[in-house]
Amino acid sequence: MPTKHDAAKQLVRTQVWDALDAADAVYDDTAHGRIPNFKGSDLAAARLAELDAWKKSRVIKAVPDKAQLPVRARALEEGKLVYMAVPKLATLKPFYLLDPAALDVPPLEAAASRVAATVAPTVEVDALRPVDVVVLGSVAVNRDGARIGKGAGYSDLEFALLTEAGLVGPNTLVVTTVHSLQVIDSPIPVTDHDVNVDLVITPEAMIECTSPRRPKGIFWDHLDASKIAAIPALQARVNR
Repeated sequence: MPTKHDAAKQLVRTQVWDALDAADAVYDDTAHGRIPNFKGSDLAAARLAELDAWKKSRVIKAVPDKAQLPVRARALEEGKLVYMAVPKLATLKPFYLLDPAALDVPPLEAAASRVAATVAPTVEVDALRPVDVVVLGSVAVNRDGARIGKGAGYSDLEFALLTEAGLVGPNTLVVTTVHSLQVIDSPIPVTDHDVNVDLVITPEAMIECTSPRRPKGIFWDHLDASKIAAIPALQARVNR
């Protein structure tokens, strides 16, 4: 059943989507219903790549959304290993392994989610290497680091799985790349399982967040039986 937090988050989503559409700030016909594929995403990726933490990183975990395609492509171009989630975490091996040393297509092509599904092997959580940088997509984010996605909750679940496996921790940098119109000044309601970001990267600026926070693992009491049943990697942990 939707909560008051759900309603508040949906209101923020709608306001941000409307603002992006009014400004003609996305490549799609509309920003509504998705992680916005914002204009200037390549500039945001370039700004992210200027960070020392990025330059030193070897393993990146990134969402499969179009807005973060330039980030994934740049990572591969720079020889970094990239993990990207299988849609809806629907397989027992829920992450694509994009290894630039093993790819036979150009980085920009391999980094596209549809192509990755055909050229990259999938791997189990326990087969992943520790992650240096996590790149999230967002509909909205504020300067505290609180963010809102599309509402399905998969990014938070991916993060929780990696945390429980010991693959992300206090030293893992968590960032989101967004359009400046997606950065809001109002509070964003968060729950225990929501992941905040350390940095917000726009085409024009880098914002250090004031209240970065991250869950310590999976909150099983927040998941109903149907959600667990739909995600084999969760089922496997329940059955251990």
